[in-house]
Amino acid sequence: MTLFASGLICMRGGREVFSGVDFSLVAGHALAVTGPNGAGKSSLLRIIAGLLRPAGGSFGLQGGDPERSVGEEAHYLGHQDALKASLSVRENLDFWIGFLRGQGDAREALAATGLDTIAGLPAFCLSAGQRRRLSLARLVAIRRPVWLLDEPTAALDQNAQGMLRRLMQDHLSGGGLIVAATHAPLGIEVQELALGAAA
Repeated sequence: MTLFASGLICMRGGREVFSGVDFSLVAGHALAVTGPNGAGKSSLLRIIAGLLRPAGGSFGLQGGDPERSVGEEAHYLGHQDALKASLSVRENLDFWIGFLRGQGDAREALAATGLDTIAGLPAFCLSAGQRRRLSLARLVAIRRPVWLLDEPTAALDQNAQGMLRRLMQDHLSGGGLIVAATHAPLGIEVQELALGAAA
């Protein structure tokens, strides 16, 4: 399986954010997208996820399900944690498993992210780091080959960052792919794609 982009162009608000973005990422590998604020790191992830339309160029997933878009083969973890405050930790994860038709085990995913002891706690009681870990639990519970991670270490303490490294390494070892927009080292082996400053 190979995730690729060729000549991608991103326009936002009538101005060019980036152009000529090319990469090829094979199964079991990670790509770190780096660059200053405004360079288009998040926009690139959103294009791959199918949330933004590129102004030019192309991208695709060779070896994926031909009946599914790249976005349908991917998990997108953005800046906002998609949680319902009134639902418990477990209920939030159960919702996503049902909505995305996942086959994973919520208990195992919560244990993997260190949230099993607070599974009954309402999401509004969670710290920022716990909310982030609950979002990561969704990636574990619902298997998809491509992970698109926007600043995945944000709000995570040192122990939780170690947990994230293990999750990413397990995903890669299983033939997954990761594209991460980041200012911080991820602690795993990565290819790097540096985007320039916005025009």
